[in-house]
Amino acid sequence: MTTTVRPDSFEEAATALAAAAAAGQQVRIAGAGTKLGWGGAVAGEVTLSTLALDATLEHNAGDLTAIFEAGVPLARVQAEVAERGQMLALDPPLAPPTAGGAPDDDAARSPDGARSPAGATLGGVFATGDCGPLRHRFGQPRDLILGVTVALSDGTIARAGGKVIKNVAGYDLGKLFTGSFGTLGVILSVSVRLHPLPVARVTAVASTDAPELLRDAAIRLARAPLELEALDVAWRAGEGRLLARAAGREASRRADRAAQLMRETRLELLDVSDDDSDLWERQRAGQRSATQAIVRVAARRAQLHAVIAAADGVGASLVGRAAFGTSYLELDPARIAELRSSLPTGAVSTVLDVPPAHRDLATAWDAPAESAAELMRAVKRRFDPPGVCNPGAFVAGI
Repeated sequence: MTTTVRPDSFEEAATALAAAAAAGQQVRIAGAGTKLGWGGAVAGEVTLSTLALDATLEHNAGDLTAIFEAGVPLARVQAEVAERGQMLALDPPLAPPTAGGAPDDDAARSPDGARSPAGATLGGVFATGDCGPLRHRFGQPRDLILGVTVALSDGTIARAGGKVIKNVAGYDLGKLFTGSFGTLGVILSVSVRLHPLPVARVTAVASTDAPELLRDAAIRLARAPLELEALDVAWRAGEGRLLARAAGREASRRADRAAQLMRETRLELLDVSDDDSDLWERQRAGQRSATQAIVRVAARRAQLHAVIAAADGVGASLVGRAAFGTSYLELDPARIAELRSSLPTGAVSTVLDVPPAHRDLATAWDAPAESAAELMRAVKRRFDPPGVCNPGAFVAGI
C-alpha cells in the first residue's frame, strides 16, 4: 500500500524524504501528476506530493525574475506575471489529454494567449524539462532557471544559484536537477528568468506534401535573421506544414518576410495572421495523447525528411521544433519498436505518453553509451546514495 505525504514546508519535505530513506522505502515524487507515466515505472511505497508547496515567494518585476515554490501551477505563474506585462517563456501542454477532449472551464492563458487547462506544476515542468514551441526563441527550462532549492534523501535542504541573472556562483544544481525526472531529490522552489510579453504576434503558415521541401524550408527559415519566436513543423496523413511566428513591434514585417521565404522554397502559403492561438494550441496538443503513444525523437534537423518517412511508415502524425530537430510522434503503441528501427542513424527516441495497458510494449529510453550511463549513475550515487528518489524513472534504470 502506498502512503502519500503532502508537506507544506521545505523542512517537512526534507524530513519526510529522510524518514523514508531511513526506513528503506522508495519515494515517488509527484506534482499535479500530469506526467507520471513518463520515464520508467516507479513503484514507490511513499508518494511525496509537492502540491501544498504553492507559494509565490518573490516577483522582482524590475529585474525580470521571480521565485516560486514547486507546487505552483504553471498557469498561475503566467497569470501572475502577466499582470506586470511579463511571461515565463515556457509553453508545454499544461494538462494530460482526455479521450473526450480537454475541458474548457477554468482555463488559464499560456504565454502566447491560447487557452490551456490549469494543471502542470512548475516543479514538474522543470523536473521533466518539458517545453513547447517557445523553445525556439527562449530555450528549454534549463535555460530559464536561475536558482533552485532542493531536498536530498539525507534530509539536507540545498540551495544553489540566485535570483539575479548575473549570479553564477556555486554548483549549478538548477541545470542538474532540471530534466532529472526527480531521481536526484525533490525540487522545492525555483528562481526563474522572465521576459516581457510582446505587444503583437503574427504567424505565417505554409504547406507541402513533399518532406524534402518541408525540411529545406525549415532549415532556411531557421538560418534566416528573422528573430522568430517560434518555428514549428507538423505532418499528418501526407501533408506537412511549417509555422513561423514573429513577435514584437516588427511582428508583421518579420512574418511577411518568413512568408516570402516559404514561397521561395516552393511551399504553398496558406495564411499570415495575428489570429493564431488555435494554430499553436494544436501544436502543443500534438505533444500529448490519451489513447496513443507519444515518442519524442531527437535528430539532426537535416534529417527531418527521414523522420517523416519513419512516421509515415507506422501511420504516425508529427509536430516538432524545426530548428532543433526535436519531433513528437503520435502512433499506435504496438508500432513503437517498428518506428525505432526505421529512424535515421543517430536519432534518439524517448517514449512519453503510453496508455497504461500498453506500457510493457517498449522501454521509455534508448540505451545510452556505457560511459554516459556510468557518469549518470555516479551523479545519482552522489545526490541520492540510498537510491530512494523515483528509482527507475530515468535513463539506464536510474
